[in-house]
Amino acid sequence: MANIETSDLETHLLECYLFVDDYLQSNPKVAAWRRSNNDDPDFTDAEVIVIALMQGYFRTDTLKRTYQLAIANTEGAFPDRAGYKQWIRRLKQLPDQVGRLVRAAALRGLAGEGRKLYAADSLPIPLCEPARHGRVRLLAEDGAKFGVTASGRWFYGFKIHALIHQPTQMVITAMLLPGNRSDQVAAPALARSTSGGVLLADEGYRGSDLFDWLYDQAQTLRVMPSDDPSEGHSAVSRARQQAESSFSGLWRRFSNRVHARSWHGLWTSLLLKILHFNLEQAGLVSQSANSTRD
Repeated sequence: MANIETSDLETHLLECYLFVDDYLQSNPKVAAWRRSNNDDPDFTDAEVIVIALMQGYFRTDTLKRTYQLAIANTEGAFPDRAGYKQWIRRLKQLPDQVGRLVRAAALRGLAGEGRKLYAADSLPIPLCEPARHGRVRLLAEDGAKFGVTASGRWFYGFKIHALIHQPTQMVITAMLLPGNRSDQVAAPALARSTSGGVLLADEGYRGSDLFDWLYDQAQTLRVMPSDDPSEGHSAVSRARQQAESSFSGLWRRFSNRVHARSWHGLWTSLLLKILHFNLEQAGLVSQSANSTRD
């Protein structure tokens, strides 16, 4: 990446650090994941996570490249930093903490927002190009499967399922499932994060059993766009389209730039990207210059 604006990078770095460190300091039980009560490294978990968050700033393909750029362009910011191998090993132990930060950023973005209008959606996370489908085995033991996209194309990997707050476009929660799992499998788990409300759904969420479960167990009303072309472009259809546009935009920026050889590495990378997205959506960090080019 050329022509990095140092002041812009430092501001972005500081904003990310303030949010992450404040949350971990305010929630000591989340931060106290180590087995040893005396294990208090100088290179903190907040610093480990913040360096990884810079992947959203740099728009790099790998976390290794992110680490290199962050260290090269932030002289003195991490005086006690670990080497890359120790850093990535530490990072892969923090998916729970990153997941909680995703939720915390979403809640900050929803402050004062009373509308309970959500959209659930999914997109494939392919682990290889179609040309390798005949011999691929990557993460097969962790659940990677062949699935079909909405356009009918086969892929090998996982699907990420997300619940999006429609007015703000914040990602409330997300989950990673094998590529062959249907949207209906993920819907109940996603709906538990709504605290009631209206769920804008598409074809993948049809079915009276799912409708009844959502209504009875999650106090959530599923609403489908109309199939009648005479009704024109309904408000539900427009709202769904807006949510899908936000979701697709997020993954156009990130999903084809995830390189991981373990499930934990893949999931941590995806969570970090969602966290960075939420931080920008909530106005907790400034939009980087790269965001305008997505």
